[in-house]
Amino acid sequence: MAKKDIGLDQAYGLKTPADSVRLYRDWSDSYDSGFARRMDYRLPYVVADVFLDLAGPGDAPVLDAGAGTGLVAERLDGRAVDALDISPDMLAVAAGKGLYRATLVADMTATLPIDDAAYGGVVSAGTFTHGHVGPDAFDELLRVARPGALFVLSINSEAFVKLGFGPALEVLGSRIEGLHYREVRNYGDAADPDHRDDTAQIATFRKR
Repeated sequence: MAKKDIGLDQAYGLKTPADSVRLYRDWSDSYDSGFARRMDYRLPYVVADVFLDLAGPGDAPVLDAGAGTGLVAERLDGRAVDALDISPDMLAVAAGKGLYRATLVADMTATLPIDDAAYGGVVSAGTFTHGHVGPDAFDELLRVARPGALFVLSINSEAFVKLGFGPALEVLGSRIEGLHYREVRNYGDAADPDHRDDTAQIATFRKR
């Protein structure tokens, strides 16, 4: 697949973790300068801004789940942040920016090689979407977060309905508190017309 051909259609069509590794291997070098710039990709910065608005001193360190090339961390202003992603190639780009305390290659759909209650905050942008990660990952993210940890997660609005994210979060019940959603645009006005008006639900809550 030529790098110039990679875009949302290919990303949304992923079927397996191995597919993700292959796609993002080919996309990593051009993701920031190509896709993110061309699409005026705002979602990672919105997620970071929401986290900064809500976070207190105890909401650290932070796990950036599905960190990609590190766009969320660019906005987190020197906080202690670790990057988690299935793609070693995307993480190599992220690590090169010097934004993360550590990077970890791991599959969010499986058991994470992270200790219980390791993090005081969890952020994620662009990972809970078509062809990527579904609501089954919530259990592991909650396991690695300590009580009181702040979660700020973007969930593609179409996938939110199609994949049952709302009911999945409600089922967590007594394990979380303060669940709140806000709808935001994924891209700015410079984005391609086909996706310019795409939105995500920003889910915020704390682990009990």
